[in-house]
Amino acid sequence: MTINQSHQPIAVVKVGGDVLQGEVERSGIAANVKDLVDAGWRVVLLHGGGPQVNALQEKHGLVPNKVAGRRITSEADLLVVKQAICGEVNVSLAQELQQVGVNAFACNGASGKLVTATKRPPRVMSGAGDQPIDFGEVGDVTSVNAELLTQLTELGLIPVIATLGVEQDSGRIFNINADTTVVQIARALKADLLLLTTAVGAIYRELGDEGTRIAHVNEQEARALINEGVIQGGMIPKVEEALSVLADGVKNIAIVGPQIKGAFLDVALGNGDKGTRISL
Repeated sequence: MTINQSHQPIAVVKVGGDVLQGEVERSGIAANVKDLVDAGWRVVLLHGGGPQVNALQEKHGLVPNKVAGRRITSEADLLVVKQAICGEVNVSLAQELQQVGVNAFACNGASGKLVTATKRPPRVMSGAGDQPIDFGEVGDVTSVNAELLTQLTELGLIPVIATLGVEQDSGRIFNINADTTVVQIARALKADLLLLTTAVGAIYRELGDEGTRIAHVNEQEARALINEGVIQGGMIPKVEEALSVLADGVKNIAIVGPQIKGAFLDVALGNGDKGTRISL
């Protein structure tokens, strides 16, 4: 992948709350984003904050409630979600970026209607019985304000978006899924690169054995790795969601570790020395 003067490439980065708990990871994200910016890339960053929400819920005497791995969000829970991801996580991540000279623009999906959503209807979930589950104040993304995101990046800003959505007409706020939302953002922007950060930092044939890192796979190979059980657990929905955008103008996807120096730019340039890159 090369950078040319007629098209300043854009990378969309998803950061999970799990990789924001350590100082090494937080500073690593900032350093890696700076590498991309210095190399001429525009960057949009979306983050979650599940562990931080759980910790704040416990302080408020609330018990995290999940069904089939998905969070049920009551009105009281939504208040905590706002406080944790828009307060603690969003501001801290913007601070890390500002400290390395990256002009972060801290915001959330309700800002400028960056991410609109509608309430998720009750649905039957695999492994949760035959009765529909009402997820409460949880929304499904209906649109992304790509024009506003593009304008922000053209001003030299790095949008740092907390995963909330807003209903188009009512202004009602919803908790939304970060993995699903980042794919929608990448699709809307026709991003040159979608980066999914994980603590592991790549796909390995043998987890824990650096020598088995898979540097690059195409879509067919990625699906085969899922069937073989090499890609497993929580990585499966991440990869499946990401694969859905390859045919929609997003050229490359990469799984990287934010704590690994130079990882973002390495996969952006297709060097193959870090992470795992997925393309058509």
